[in-house]
Amino acid sequence: MRYLVTLLWSFLLSGMVVYVVSSMSGIEFSGTGVVLLAIAFTVCSIVLGDGVLKEETDVS
Repeated sequence: MRYLVTLLWSFLLSGMVVYVVSSMSGIEFSGTGVVLLAIAFTVCSIVLGDGVLKEETDVS
């Protein structure tokens, strides 16, 4: 479930980023760019969340 929510938020945020950057650059909005950026955001957040950023457990 958390992967689906991550994908949803990545899609929404990347759509916003691509829209703002394309309108500031004066180029056409690209849906393909949104999908590619959403996939990149999702993969990065899953790798960081599950692999790299592990909580340290205090073993006493």
